[in-house]
Amino acid sequence: MNTRPPENHAHLAETTIESSQVFRGKLLDVRLDRVRLPDASEATREYVKHQGAVVVIPVLDGGELLFERQFRYPLGRAMIEFPAGKIDPGELVETTARRELLEETGFVAEEWRHLGVMHPCVGYSDERIEIFLARGLARQSGQNLDHGEFIDVLTLTLEEAVAAVRDGEITDAKTITALFWAEKALLSQW
Repeated sequence: MNTRPPENHAHLAETTIESSQVFRGKLLDVRLDRVRLPDASEATREYVKHQGAVVVIPVLDGGELLFERQFRYPLGRAMIEFPAGKIDPGELVETTARRELLEETGFVAEEWRHLGVMHPCVGYSDERIEIFLARGLARQSGQNLDHGEFIDVLTLTLEEAVAAVRDGEITDAKTITALFWAEKALLSQW
């Protein structure tokens, strides 16, 4: 946990003059804002508002990590990822993590540890992803996937997963970031 007090960087701040919604879908809320820059000039900012998400690092008793393989339409291919999902309005982030692990893999966990947060696309989105480590896994049921969701569940050792990142087999940003946290947490360095 970061114990440093927040720093004030007011000399870098941009202030909103006008904000408009360009598009609103089920997932995306696209905005176009006119802002005042630190030098008093104006600029526009296009960005996506997002309700936030979680990613879960599920660790089996033998030390293997539980992953998913899911087709991602924008990339036109199946991706290897940790279980993850968006936070429902008013939902606690650990509740989201527990729900997504169960729905996507059929597993529940006894131990939960919040490791941190990441912001995957700071140049064009306010999305945050809360990172959780889940241990003491037990199969509760089969997958209970959302309509139109198709997921294979697979296991990799930490070493295999890191090698998959190095070899370009895992390229998902939230999974790579979570693996960084997992490596530190599982090797008791953090």
